[in-house]
Amino acid sequence: MAAVRHIVSDIAASVAFYRDTLGFRVKMDAAPQFAALSRDDLTLFLNVPGAGSAGKAGGNPEPGGWNRFQIETNDLDATIIELRGKGAKFRGDVASGAGGRQILVEDPSGNVVELFEPAAR
Repeated sequence: MAAVRHIVSDIAASVAFYRDTLGFRVKMDAAPQFAALSRDDLTLFLNVPGAGSAGKAGGNPEPGGWNRFQIETNDLDATIIELRGKGAKFRGDVASGAGGRQILVEDPSGNVVELFEPAAR
C-alpha cells in the first residue's frame, strides 16, 4: 500500500472530486479539516493548511504544485471525455513519449493527478 497527502483548500469539494470524478472510496470524512480516501492500493489523505500534523512538518503547506500520483488507464481519450463531462479541469494537453501518453487533471485546490496510458507493448 502507498499513501499520499495533498493539502487542499476545501475538504468537501475535494472529497466530491476524488470520489465522484476519479472513483475513490471515502474511508474517513472529518470535514472541514481532514479526509482519507482510497483507490486500489493507494490511500489519499486530504488536509486543509494547518490541520493536524500537516501544519507542523517543517513549513507552511499550500495546495497546488506539480507533485502528483498517477492513475493508469487503458483509454486516455475516453477517460478525458468522461472527466470533462464531470466538469474536470485539465492542466495542459496530452503529452506523448516512449512510455505512453499522459495528461494532468486538477482537483478543486489545484493539486494535479496524472492520468497515464502506457504505450502498447
